Amino acid sequence: MALFQKSRKAEEIGQADLPRHIGIIMDGNGRWAKKRGLPRTAGHAAGAETFRRVATYCKNIGVEYLTVYAFSTENWKRPPEEVAAIMGLLEKYLGEAIEKMERDGIRLKFFGDTSVLSDQLRGLIRETDGITAHLGKTFQANVCVNYGGRDEIVRAARAWAERVRAGEDEALTEDAFAALLDSSGIPDPELLIRPGGEKRLSNFLLWQSAYSELVFTDTLWPDFGEADIDAAIAEYRQRQRRFGGL
Repeated sequence: MALFQKSRKAEEIGQADLPRHIGIIMDGNGRWAKKRGLPRTAGHAAGAETFRRVATYCKNIGVEYLTVYAFSTENWKRPPEEVAAIMGLLEKYLGEAIEKMERDGIRLKFFGDTSVLSDQLRGLIRETDGITAHLGKTFQANVCVNYGGRDEIVRAARAWAERVRAGEDEALTEDAFAALLDSSGIPDPELLIRPGGEKRLSNFLLWQSAYSELVFTDTLWPDFGEADIDAAIAEYRQRQRRFGGL
């Protein structure tokens, strides 16, 4: 199955008020598997296929950026066999994606502290970065691995401190600080979706989601699909985005 395939076209959902950037907390893989008497790893495999389908659909309807929460800084607390299975899936699907990215003009970027990942996975990430560097403006999928919103802010603060130590005297502003985050150069998500029934951010895009519209659904991530994206966008279009004004 190709990572990004053609499906529905943008005109089927309409371009009016379409969010440029959607963030998704991919939640519910383990519960999906448990309901079916399957190991949790089977849920993660099904969830990876859902990512393929949802990313394809977002690309085809005209969304410019999709950011998904694949593995948090807190997920290392899970059983070692589950962590190993998730990392194995990342390597498998990233290896497949690399073959298709350049051909299809797909940008794939990773957020998070990748220094603790395996040599193989870090090598695949470097390879995707090389492809991304020379691609023009197109759809971009951001995958958060060993990512936490607080950790991202701390890493940015450390980078700023290094600049000060080096004698750089640029004024610290929101824009200057945002340029040091993993999402540098990417617009903040207008819409953030959490499947799986939980109603919290779980340390996801804490800086970037300050004014995101939040949509929660009970649908478990492996069952999430095009109709769920349509419903979330429809709800987003009903919101009044005032950004603190009237």
